[in-house]
Amino acid sequence: MSESINNDKALDPKSIEELSHFLDIPMQLNIRLATRIMKVRDILQLQPESIVELSKSAGENVDILIKDRLIAFGEVLELEGSTGIRITDLNSTL
Repeated sequence: MSESINNDKALDPKSIEELSHFLDIPMQLNIRLATRIMKVRDILQLQPESIVELSKSAGENVDILIKDRLIAFGEVLELEGSTGIRITDLNSTL
């Protein structure tokens, strides 16, 4: 998904210019649907077709992280045969 974010919280052009030497640094973006703690016994019993129950329900927001730091929330979308994430909210505690 390569569309730019355009909202009130986006950086103004002057701020972007001040950060210009950092803009091309690649960063890994992780999307976390949910986490689950399981016993080793249960993990060793996992096989194809096993189902792992998660704490989130279908339609709930996913977490968007950079370097294990929560930066935003989003919702999963299906886009012409691909999967994407729509940003629904930015983490205001950054």
